[in-house]
Amino acid sequence: MTDTQGQILGFVRDRYPQAEITESQDIFALGFVNSLFAMELVMFVEKTFGVTIPNEELRIDNFRTATSMSELVTRLLAEPAVA
Repeated sequence: MTDTQGQILGFVRDRYPQAEITESQDIFALGFVNSLFAMELVMFVEKTFGVTIPNEELRIDNFRTATSMSELVTRLLAEPAVA
């Protein structure tokens, strides 16, 4: 597990401490995500990792698992900054 995945999992697990969620489990399919928590996830990722998630990346597949969110962060950090 990467540090990014760990931070994301920590955020989700803090919200649902009774659940044992792994980095590859689909938190949408498990029923943990409603519209409010989805927005909180977006804000957490942006603030924690210093990225801005463009509208075209606001797709459910980018937020299903800690792994997919980590991959999104990696892609966004690799993109050149736009002035």
